Amino acid sequence: MAKFVYRMQSVLDVKLKLEEQEKLAFAAAKIKLDEEQDRLDALQNRKAEYEKKGRQLRMQKLDFLEIAANQTAVEHMEEKIEEQLVRVEDAQEALERERKALTQIMMERKAQEILREKAFEEFRHEINRAESKEVDELTSYVYGRAAQLTDR
Repeated sequence: MAKFVYRMQSVLDVKLKLEEQEKLAFAAAKIKLDEEQDRLDALQNRKAEYEKKGRQLRMQKLDFLEIAANQTAVEHMEEKIEEQLVRVEDAQEALERERKALTQIMMERKAQEILREKAFEEFRHEINRAESKEVDELTSYVYGRAAQLTDR
């Protein structure tokens, strides 16, 4: 029996490798986003602690230097949070770009797999036609041979 050989198998193999690379890039972008989000959460928690400490300082005996230092720390945390929000947005945009690239590569790979399946179906159809032709020829031969033997 003939062996099926997809003539564009090398293209399909390249698409599979590209898809794997895109999956890795997507995963790396997701990890980066998670790290940036964790940093943002940590900064927001730290700011909340400073604000809580500031409220406590205002309820105790007023120490203006410590209150001012606390207010400066809160403002500094607000600036860091704003910077971190930009980093988180950048990481989200990078993740979205990677997701789109991965989706595109997956669609291309699926298209190649569909083409391969169609080629395989055509191959099977050709094999069936060839087998059918052989059976017809064999039947004709056997019938012809039997007719020759009965004529003698």
